[in-house]
Formats: sequence, structure tokens, C-alpha cells
Amino acid sequence: MGDGVNERTPLLGDTRDEGKPLSSETIAKSRSDQRKVRKEKYRAQKVAARNSEDNVEVAAALLKRGEKSDKEVKRTATFGELYSFSTCCDKFLIFLGFLMAMAHGASWPLLFLIFGNMTNDFINYGKNSTLNGTTFENYTFTNSSIGEMFEEEMTQYALKYIYIGLAVCAATYIHIAFLQISCERQTLKLRRAFFKALLRENIGWYDKQQSGELTTRLADDLERVKEGTGDKSGLALQFLSQFLAGFLMGFIKGWKMTLVLMSLTPILAICAAILGKLLSTYSAREQEKYAKAGAIAEEVLSCIRTVISFNGHSQEIKKYSLALEESKKLGIRKSIFAGLSVGLTFFIMFCAYGLAFWFGSTQVNDYNKSDGQDGLSPGNVFTIFFSVMIGSFALGSAAPHITTVMTAKGAGGTVFSIIIDKPPIDSSDPGGQKPNTVNGYIQFKDVEFTYPTRPEVKVLKNFNLDIEPGKTVALVGSSGCGKSTIVNLIQRFYDPDSGRIILDGIDIKDLNIQWLRKNIGIVSQEPVLFGMSIEKNITLGNPGINMEEVERAAKMANAHDFISQLPKGYDTLVGERGAQLSGGQKQRVAIARALVRDPRILLLDEATSALDSESEGIVQAALDKAREGRTTVIVAHRLSTIQNADVIYVLDKGEVVEMGKHQELMKNKGTYFNLVTLQTLAGKDESILEEDNTNIEDEKSSVSPQHTTRQVSQKQDLAPHTSTHAGEKTTPTKKINLFKSKSETPEEDQDVLKPGFLRMFKSNLKEWPFILLGCIGAIANGLVFPVYAVFFSEIITTFGKTGQDLLDQGLFWSMMFLALGGITFVANICQNVAFGFSGERLTKRLRQLTFQNILRQDVEYFDNPKHSTGALTTRLATDASMVKNATGIRLATIVQSITSMGAGIGIAFAFGWKLALAVLGGVPLLALAGMLNMKLLKANQERDSKLLEEAGKTASECVENIRTVQSLTREKYFFDQYSHQLIKPHKENIKQAHVYGLSYAFSQGMIFFIYAGAFRFGAWLVANDGMDPNLVFRVFFAIAFTGISVGQAASFLPDYTKAQLSAGYIFTMLDIIPKIDIFNTSGTKKENISGEIKLDNVHFHYPTRPDVHVLKGVSMHVRPGQTAALVGMSGCGKSTIVSLVQRYYDPSEGAILIEGVDTRDYNLKSLRSLISVVSQEPVLFDCSIRENISYGIEQQVPMADIIAAAQTANAHDFITNLPDGYETQVGEKGTQLSGGQKQRVAIARALIRNPRILLLDEATSALDTESEKIVQTALDRAREGRTCIVIAHRLSTIQNADIIYVMEQGRIVESGTHQELLSRKGVYSILVQGQQFRQDTQSSP
Repeated sequence: MGDGVNERTPLLGDTRDEGKPLSSETIAKSRSDQRKVRKEKYRAQKVAARNSEDNVEVAAALLKRGEKSDKEVKRTATFGELYSFSTCCDKFLIFLGFLMAMAHGASWPLLFLIFGNMTNDFINYGKNSTLNGTTFENYTFTNSSIGEMFEEEMTQYALKYIYIGLAVCAATYIHIAFLQISCERQTLKLRRAFFKALLRENIGWYDKQQSGELTTRLADDLERVKEGTGDKSGLALQFLSQFLAGFLMGFIKGWKMTLVLMSLTPILAICAAILGKLLSTYSAREQEKYAKAGAIAEEVLSCIRTVISFNGHSQEIKKYSLALEESKKLGIRKSIFAGLSVGLTFFIMFCAYGLAFWFGSTQVNDYNKSDGQDGLSPGNVFTIFFSVMIGSFALGSAAPHITTVMTAKGAGGTVFSIIIDKPPIDSSDPGGQKPNTVNGYIQFKDVEFTYPTRPEVKVLKNFNLDIEPGKTVALVGSSGCGKSTIVNLIQRFYDPDSGRIILDGIDIKDLNIQWLRKNIGIVSQEPVLFGMSIEKNITLGNPGINMEEVERAAKMANAHDFISQLPKGYDTLVGERGAQLSGGQKQRVAIARALVRDPRILLLDEATSALDSESEGIVQAALDKAREGRTTVIVAHRLSTIQNADVIYVLDKGEVVEMGKHQELMKNKGTYFNLVTLQTLAGKDESILEEDNTNIEDEKSSVSPQHTTRQVSQKQDLAPHTSTHAGEKTTPTKKINLFKSKSETPEEDQDVLKPGFLRMFKSNLKEWPFILLGCIGAIANGLVFPVYAVFFSEIITTFGKTGQDLLDQGLFWSMMFLALGGITFVANICQNVAFGFSGERLTKRLRQLTFQNILRQDVEYFDNPKHSTGALTTRLATDASMVKNATGIRLATIVQSITSMGAGIGIAFAFGWKLALAVLGGVPLLALAGMLNMKLLKANQERDSKLLEEAGKTASECVENIRTVQSLTREKYFFDQYSHQLIKPHKENIKQAHVYGLSYAFSQGMIFFIYAGAFRFGAWLVANDGMDPNLVFRVFFAIAFTGISVGQAASFLPDYTKAQLSAGYIFTMLDIIPKIDIFNTSGTKKENISGEIKLDNVHFHYPTRPDVHVLKGVSMHVRPGQTAALVGMSGCGKSTIVSLVQRYYDPSEGAILIEGVDTRDYNLKSLRSLISVVSQEPVLFDCSIRENISYGIEQQVPMADIIAAAQTANAHDFITNLPDGYETQVGEKGTQLSGGQKQRVAIARALIRNPRILLLDEATSALDTESEKIVQTALDRAREGRTCIVIAHRLSTIQNADIIYVMEQGRIVESGTHQELLSRKGVYSILVQGQQFRQDTQSSP
């Protein structure tokens, strides 16, 4: 970001201690100063809080970063919000879906109305079938005529069951299909709206967020919302309808008995309300914790090369594990409340049943005594009982679906908060002025500014600046002085606290934001490219241009040559953040992107910092030409690039201290003069160059084109850019044929093996005591309803009795129901809590193991574009939590269903094997329906997962690089791309909704058809085979409750199917073993080495591009304690050598020897602990400066060592000047610090390890002149006694190297000392000449 977000605290000035030995007094004084600063800050905040109790920002400032106030309550979404994206069509579908869901729920009480009448006929037939002349249904028949009439009645009842079953099929199809269609339509709009809301948020808001958390919400939270608004909401309503319809039927048939059954309902309702609220709260908190863990994973994976270089694996795994531990604890607590909820529900229900049967026996007794004038017939008792029972039972069935809806509300809270938020700087706002012309007259008037994340630090103080139209203004000064802040304010990334920024006489607050930014072209210090082709990256600057204009811009940026020599030319995919190109290549593409905009205002923030000297000269000439007629603002540390500026402003601590043209400022001999002088080459080298200037110019004209033109990058197409640790994800969005190593096959490149249940269960075996306890509870629950069937048949027998015998037996069996309720209560608590423990532990373990195995992979794994940060974090967010659905509470449901089915069938065979055998003939049909459901859902889940992954990549990449997106005004482009990637899965899901609805409807209707066949055949057995009517009921109820269990299991099929596919992805990832394995404990371990490095005939090609040879027989020898410099044009292979020394890869041929030992024979962790690296684009992690400096060191690092390293890196002064000192949080990827500050912290991180080998890849490229000189001196001192490999484009930084290797196209073409190479007047001499100031610059001092 350059100095951007980071310039909140200027440096202390010129009073830096250049690496003096750190005394104990210095350490004590430093700590004392930090304590004083923190105390003053705390007092100020307390006063501010008292004066402004309602100021949320002040309240937030009182809290440590990342902590939340105890009073803060996690917002949950309202039902109105969950359905706020429904259109009239959606509302109609929802209405029909909910209506049919309610109709489906009401079908069961209707069934039991028919059942009650049928029961009366069975009881009457059982009493009277052996008597001649018996009155039956008001008719007098003989025994044979009674049997015939009985069978006819049973036929009618069977037909009624079939009619209800057909109605249920139709209602279920409409319910499932319509709600799924509506859900898919709404989810599509919701995903778009959330992504659009993210795109329009202002940068100040992003400074307070973590991109990983936002992408996790896109992947995980929206999936939870989708689940809660789809068929699960309909199932919840279906069971609620079943509940209401059951009680309504009960009141119609017998209000007294219904009231008895309802007597415990208030207790049930209170318990459900309390527990439901707790479940919703814990669900929301659990999602919040998972989002935090997702943010950690995203940060680590996006910076994976830094993690690898510094052995940060163990540290990151521990951090991720701690984040998961919090969510695991919340999940376990949620399972306890879920167990209590279900257990209490069933216990109260069975208590009510016991009470009802006791009261029912008294009603039947009254009915018998009054000859039907009073009381209730047995059939009516059963109709009331079953109607109320099935209604009550529906509450238990609704619980998991209601939980899903509550989870959706919890997950949707933050999502909808972001959607409805109105940012103060809204890039999507169509309002504002759009002048017809832009002159480019920019004025800063009395501007004061502080960053939102650090309101106590003023970056600009009463700042005034005039930039006249068409003029070029340069901003120079120390890192953190406010230069990049000005660039940010011109783009209106932020608004000033006071004062005005004016463009052509209009306050930029009054201008349309899109119009403003479209008239601005920017090239930043750390350019960001997107995971698409080079052509598309350039056209992002101006989508309306043609290919000819793209090439013209590329030629102006000196990028055309290297692009055209790539195998795919302009169609080459660059990877996420341009990770497949070298730093110089990325910067040139970014310059081309800026040039195609033809902007009236050009902002260049270190636009050529990553270029080699020759390219810099060419590109600088192109930029000079591009600046003609444009208002240009240049931020530069390399002062040779801004000599021609119309006005140069020298900034310090947010104020202008000098201004004027280059020559004027040089004559003044002030701050600017000192800065320029520091950048001049050593005097004797200048004299050599001046003496041979003419000869060198002649050499330049005679050197072959390969010396003077930009060379093809050796990191072509998909070869990873290993010189940088920023943006370290390789994620082209197009499918590419990749080289696959023998050690692994990416899981997405093959058909994922869907593991069987046993493999999934095995992953949960560590929790076997919990699983065993849960299974015991599930078995007990499974036995409840078959036992209930036996008890019920005994009740039917009891109701056939009269007098005191009826009353005594009624009381006895009522007490048995009470006992059964107690068993159910205990069993449900055991089942839910035990499986909650096992499921949450499994989820945490799988997430941790997957994360651990991802970190275990070598760099080649991350070069695969399918292993992007977005794809991997999505897997971590969703897949691990899905697996617990197969082994957790869903396993309980399966065990419970199997037990219920086994016991029910056993009872059925024991008391009526013929009838049981006939009923079992329908079981294959039920199984067929279930298998069809599973197959369809598995295919759907697999397809959704793959199709949505592309959209996830786009969203992740866009959110992470939001500054670039907004500065290019390409929010609409990425929104359209994201929306387009959602269309295909959306259309497929719409189609599959119909198939899913039909298959689920079939499975539901089959239960009714089986009932019809069972009763009709049972009636035949009673009439013709002498079967006791009571046994028909026993067999029937055993089968009936088995059917309920099967239906319950079927409702969880989607979850099991998702779990199986997710488990396949997880297990496939866990099975990948890399060739270069950081977890391998074998190999040579050395603690003290001299640092000798030898490359012996090294050939290398990147695994993703085996046809492109990057190194071609490189041999070099760096002796212990020597400093070797690698120079050459971007892409010649310099950074590849650095990567190979760290063993990111192994050479294709040859060997790399450290201390005479092949790097392949070293213990990998030991090898990397001997090496430190400072890269061109430093990556810091979202933690304190202290933690960043000590990153990767497992033992506790003394504070004195940290301060010493910071002093050596020239970082101590600016750190202690921060309010929180070394505890200052640096923000995501270090965004709270300037580029120079980040670089110095990175240097301190490298030095604190006391490495024997130091790798410096453009280690001072981001520093201002003054800091560069001091840090360079510190690095020269740090190199003493160490072997050092330096990569540099700024050749002045490597003059003192012991040996310099000049590389070209993967070969070493020259080697020697600085003076030797200059005297040869070869390639190196030409490179040095390209970096010299013009003669007038050198003579002016």
C-alpha cells in the first residue's frame, strides 16, 4: 500500500541510533516510555468516554483489538429479513409450499380419524364375531355375514388410506419443490446482494475487517441461511401444522380428554421457548467463532510462503486450534440444550399420554355404563389420543428443523447488517456531480486526517497543497510521513476529518465517486493483478479497448516483449494477485493497466520500484510521456525518477517542509539535497563511469538484442513467483492442464471417492466412549416406540373390558407410559449430549488435521490453481462441519431408526408373521425411495460444491484486493462475474428441486400405501384365518412406528449425503503426502554451520510448466561469510535460486549443497531454521509487532532481543512512537503500517533468528532514501560472519558484495566484484549505467 494506511505515526526524525549495542538502560527506558504512552492513552480514552457515552468508536477504542464489550449482543436476523429477497413469484411459491406443508402435516390427524372408526369395528368384531344374531353397525348378521361386512368395511378404510397417501404425495412434492425453488431464487439474490454490499463498503470499514472472515460468511453463513429458508423451513411448518391439526381434531372429538392431554402443554411451551432462545444465541455465537477461525486460515494460506520460510507451521496450527476450541465449546453447550429440549419434550408428552389413558379408561367405562350416551367410545379415545399424540410428537420432529431455522437467523444477522449498512463513502451511489471535463486542478485546504483504526494519531496536520492542471507533483519524505495518504484521499478512499479536498473548484465529496475514480489512473507500490489472463488484467483499466490498444499500452510499459514470448502470450493466466509473474512483470502489467485508462489524473506510488534498471529507464520514459497533459502525483523513494517534476514537495510528519523544482531544492541544500546525496553512487565508481561513459554508450548500441530488450520471464505462464511473499496464492480462474506429481493427485482433479459410513465412523473413533453412550441412548430411544406399540395393544385389550377390571388395567398401563417417558428423557439427554461432544470434537479435529495437512504441503501444491486460498478456506469452513452430520446426531437418528425398525419387525413377526411378512413386501419400495433420494442429493451436492467454488474464488480474490477493485471502478465487473458464476449452479438446483420433490413425495406416500395394504390383509386374516384383532393392532403399530422412524431418517438424508461427499474431500486431502515434507523428522540436523552454499550444474523447471527451463546448468559457490549478489533483469532466475536454497522445490538436475550436504538430505525444518529471508513485498500477520518479529520461533523470545533486532533494522524509533509500542496490531497483511515500516519489521524478523544464511530479495526496495541508507548499513553489519545472497535491482545496494553473479535467461553470464565487472564494460556495466543520475544531478551538489 505504500505509505498509505500506515502513515499514522511519523518517525522521530534523524535521531536514530544506527545499531549501537543495546544497553540495559536503553531497554528499561524503552519499556518505561511505552508504559507512559499507554497510560496517557488510557487516561485520554477514559475522559473521552465520559464526555461521549454514546460514542461507539470511543467505546471501541477502550477495548483491546479483537475483544468485544460484555454488553455487545450478537444480532440475529428477523424472519422478514430472511425472506426479504423474495419476489411476488417467490412469495407465491412460498405460500403454496407452506400451504402444502401444512396440508401434509394435517394428513396424519385425518388418518387417525379414520383409524378411530376402524378401531371400533375391530373391537366390536372381536367381541361379537362368534355370536349369531349379533348387532353390528345397526345391522343383525350371521357369523358369515359379519365377516363379509367386516371385510367390506376394511376395504373402504384401505381405499381412504390410499387417497390420503396420494394427496400426501402431491402435497409433499409441491412443498419440497416449490420451497427449494424459492430458496434457490432468494439465495441467488442474497449472495449477490451481500457481495454487492461488500464491494460498496468504504476502505475505512475494510480496515477494521478481516477478508478471511468476510469470505467465510459468503461460503458458510449464506449456506446456513439457505438451509433455513429451504425445505427445512417447510418441514418445520409441516410438523407445526401437524401439531395444531392434531389438537384441533382432539377438541372436535372430545374436548375433555384433549384438555387432559394438553394439561402439560404450558410447561412444554415454556421449556421450548427458553431452550429455543438459548439454541439461537449459541448458534449465532458459534458461527461468529467459526468465522474467526476462517479468518486465521485465510490469512495463513494467503501468505503460505512466508509461513514456510519461517517455519511458522506449528505456531499457526496452535493459533487455529485455539480459535476452533472456542467454537467447539459453544457447540457442546448447544448440544446440551438441544438434548434437554428434546428430552423434556418427550418426557412431558409421555406423562400426558399416561394421564390420557387413565382418563380414557374412565371415559370408556362411562360410555359402557350409559350405552354410548356419555363418555367416549374406544375408537374416539384412540382418535383423540393419536391426533394429540401425533401433534405433540410433531414438536419433537420439528426441533432439528427449527434449530436449522434458528441457525439461519443467527448466521444471517451479520450478513443482513452488512447488506443494509449505508457506508459514508458509497462507491455505488449514483448521486454526485459529473462534470463534462476534467482539468485536474487539485487543492488540499486545511486538511486534517486520522485513520479510522487509529483515531488518536494525526497523519495530516492542517495540510495545504495545490496541484495545478497538467503539472507533475512529486511527494518525497520518510516512510509514514503521509505521502500515500494523500494518494488515498485523492481517490476518496477516506474523507478528511476537517478541511476540504477540491478538484476543479468542486469538493470531491460532491462528486460522483465512480466518475472521480474513472478519471484517475494509479500504479501502486505493491501492484495487484487478478486471477485471469494478462489481456483481461490490462483491460480492467478500460473494458472498452481493443487488442491493438492493449498491445500499445503494454509496449509503453515495456511489457509487450516478455508477454509475447510467453507460450500463451496475452492469454497467459497470471494467478491470484499475479503470483505467477515476477515482481517486475507484475508492475509493468499494472502500469499498462493504468495507461489504457487515459486518465486526466495519474497517481504513481512507487510505480517502478520492482523493475530492473534497464526496464526502469524504458518504463520511466513511457511514464514521462504518459504524464504529458495530465495532472500527475508521484510518490517516490528513488529520487532519480522525479527530477523532472514541476514541483517537489518534501513531507515530514504530515506537513510540507520544503517545496520547489529539483534544481532549486538542490541549491537550497536542505532536506531534499541530503536525500539525493544519499542515493548517489560511491565517488570512485562515478569517476570510472564518467571516464568510460562514451565507450559504454557505444557498447550499448553494439550489444545483442538479448542484452538490451526485456527477457522472457523464467516464471512463465503458471510458474510461481517465489521472490515475493505477498499475495502468495496461485489461483487462475480458468481451468488449466497441470503437471501432477507422483506424490499426489489433487482431489478436485479426480472423482472424489465417497467414503462408506465405516470410514467416516472410524474418523470419530477417538470419541468412542461418547459414541457408545450416545448409541445406548439412541437404542433406548429406538426401543421406545416398539415398546409403546406393545403397551398400546394392551390398552386396546383393556378398553375391551368393563367395570373395575377396566379401571385397574387402565391405571397400570398409564403408569407404564409414565415410566417410558422417564426412560426417554434420560435417553435423549445421553444421545444428544454424547453425540454433541463427539461431533464437535470430530469437527475440530478434522478442521485441525485438514489445516495441518494443508500447511504440510510443499509449494508445488499451492502452485496448483485449484488449491487457491478461497477454495481451501471454503473446504475448511464447510466440509469438516458436514462430516459430523454423519457421525453425530444424524448417526443417533440412524441407530434409533434401525433399532426401532428391528424391534418393530421383531414384534410384528412374533405376533403375526403372515401379516408382518406381507407388510415387509413394501419395505423394498421404501428402501428404493430412500436410495433414490440419497443418489440425487449426493450428485447435487457434488455438483454444487464444484460450481460454487469458482464463485468463491472470485469473491475471495475480490474482497482481499478491494482497494484495487475500487480504484479501478470495477465493482460492477466483478459483481457481474460473480453473478454469472452463480447462474449455472442455480439453474441446476432449480431442475433438481423437482426431482428431489418427486422422490421425497414417493417416500412419504409409500408409508400410507403400506398401511392400507397392512390393514386390509389384517382384516382378511381376522375374518378368515382366526387372527386375534388385538394382534393386528400390535403388528400394525409396530410397523407404523417403524414407518415414522424411517420417515424421520429420510428427512435427514440430505445431511448424510452432504456429509459423505464432504468426508470424501476431507479424507482425500488428508491422504496427500508431499514430496518435500516439513513434518518429516528424518534427515541431517545441524545447529551451527559456516554457511557455505554451492550450486552444482543446477537445472530447474517449475512443476506446473515442465516445458519451460528456468535454470540451465547454473553453478555457483558462495563461501562461508561471503555476500553474493544476483543481478539481472526480472524473470532471469534470481528468485528461483532463493527458492531452491530454501528448498521450496528440488532441482530437476544437479544439486544444491549447504555445508557440503545436499539440501534434499537435510531435515527440512532444521534447514530453514538456519536461513532467514527478507522479500521484495514483505508479509506481516494480523498480530502485534512483537509477535511478527518473533514469528516462527517456538521458544519464548526475550523482549531485549526483539528490541535489539528492531534497532538494527531501524524500526525501534517508529515502533516506540506508536501508542501501543511493540504491542501495536499491524492489521491484516500489515495494512496499518507503511511500506517502509513493514519492510523494517520484516528485516527485524529475519535478524532475530540469528541466521547463518541471509537471503535478501530487494530487502530495501520499499524504504525511503534516508531509511535505506541506515538499514543498508545495518544489513551490511548483519551480514558480517554470515553467508548472504542478495537480489537487487538497485545496484548501489550491492557494490560491496564479495562476488556478483549476473544472470540472463537462466544462466550466469558474468561474475566478479563490482569494480571488476565495471572494468569489463559488459552487461553489468550497462545495468549500472542505466541507474545513474543525469550529469546535471551529479554536478549540482
